Amino acid sequence: MMYYSRLKMASVIGICLIGLALCLPNFMRQPAQSIPWRQVHLGLDLRGGSYLLLQVDMNSVTSDRLRTLTDETRQTLLKGGLGYRNLTTGTHAVTFAPRAPAEAEADLKALRAMPMNVPSEFTVTQTPDGLISVALSDEASHQRARDAITQSIEIVRRRIDATGAIDPQITRQGEDRIIVELPGISDPERVKHLLGTTAKMTFHLVADSAIGSAVPPPGVTIVPMSETSQGTLPIYTHVDVDGADLTNASASIDQQSGEWAVNFTFDSVGARQFGEVTRANVGKRFAIVLDNKVIEAPVIRTAITGGSGQITGGFSAQQATDMALLLRAGALPAPLNVIEQRSIGPSLGADSIRAGAMSLLAGLVLVIAFMALFYGRFGWYANIALMANLVLMIAILSMFEATLTLPGMAGMLLTLGMAVDANILINERIREEIARGRTALQAMQAGFERATSTIIDSNATALLAHVMLFVFGTGPVKGFALTITIGIVTTLFTTLVLSRMLMVRWYARTRPTVLPV
Repeated sequence: MMYYSRLKMASVIGICLIGLALCLPNFMRQPAQSIPWRQVHLGLDLRGGSYLLLQVDMNSVTSDRLRTLTDETRQTLLKGGLGYRNLTTGTHAVTFAPRAPAEAEADLKALRAMPMNVPSEFTVTQTPDGLISVALSDEASHQRARDAITQSIEIVRRRIDATGAIDPQITRQGEDRIIVELPGISDPERVKHLLGTTAKMTFHLVADSAIGSAVPPPGVTIVPMSETSQGTLPIYTHVDVDGADLTNASASIDQQSGEWAVNFTFDSVGARQFGEVTRANVGKRFAIVLDNKVIEAPVIRTAITGGSGQITGGFSAQQATDMALLLRAGALPAPLNVIEQRSIGPSLGADSIRAGAMSLLAGLVLVIAFMALFYGRFGWYANIALMANLVLMIAILSMFEATLTLPGMAGMLLTLGMAVDANILINERIREEIARGRTALQAMQAGFERATSTIIDSNATALLAHVMLFVFGTGPVKGFALTITIGIVTTLFTTLVLSRMLMVRWYARTRPTVLPV
């Protein structure tokens, strides 16, 4: 315990120098792009930026499933040679009247055989008045809502990452809300557009026979054209190809028209369906629908079996790029509504940095003065370890490119106080041993031994508590817990290894009879 080999001393000094090298990029400009340059990112409260609170439209999740369930019911009955009357979509169920009372049992059997997305998703029953009901179960609705919020968070993350935003914070709040914090982005309009677009793309055959009809026939839906076109278009409700099968999308310039277009590629399932539909419907129009609006409805000239296609529609470069981004990221399971929006200017963030830095500097100066005044030379060794502790904390945060917030700065100041406590404990133990009449060497060794177990025990419990805060906390709590957790690790190293090494090397060199403590 009182001996440090050359290898051990070199290792300790090497760790401190590596920490200093990792810390420097936060205070210097990157000299060349080829040099790795990891820095601590500033959070929303320090850098400024935008805060968005989004709400997932859960009613849309249920209504979308009911619409697809209505189409599945219709297709199942028609494929089985069964008829129906008055097929309606309610708030939680699809109901219809059998074509004939004798077909009721066949209807029930066919509908109960329909595939379910989750176990026990719906029940098929016949009401006392003879109607057949396909009703969604409550448990399936709750499960679908939970899946929708989880999927929405993942898709929001993909879309935000594709914009190049640095270290966005995306967290869940409550049952149906998502918090998005975007440091450095003061104008969130484009991001709001990207997040507010569901980007659900489907392909439908056009019902040419229903053009001009005031009331569409069963299985046909009147859909408005996109902003670049006018009017409406009747399409078959049945989805022939789902945009969820897309694997890639990119913006490019159409070689024939010279306009911006979006190229897309399907996976094997989508490519097979796309090829089958186009092969069987040559000469018919095929509508591309994005968020319940027809982008275009070209005529199928020949079977498209390559699994790829192109969307045109008078896009600008930004519109084509954004659409490709949305299609790559995937469609949201439900619309997102912005219910709260705040922008924090960079001047406010600069004031926060200045105030946090001043408080950190003031606390550091007071601690250094206290240690030097009360513990002399050993106090200065503790101060050296304290500075190394601060450097190592910043180095580790830089290495992982962590986000520093105001609570994180408070955590750094608290860590310095905890580090001083450990050094005070060691010095007080040494004083107690001197008061008992022990020699200088015996007092140092006994003081280290008595203080070490106490320091490790107290820091271990604090470490576990803050790890739990980091795992289960969100936002400011998480940032605070992160800096404290890193600070506890660096405190144990600088207190039990670095400061002890300085004290031991001084003793080995001078061999004093009285300790300066």
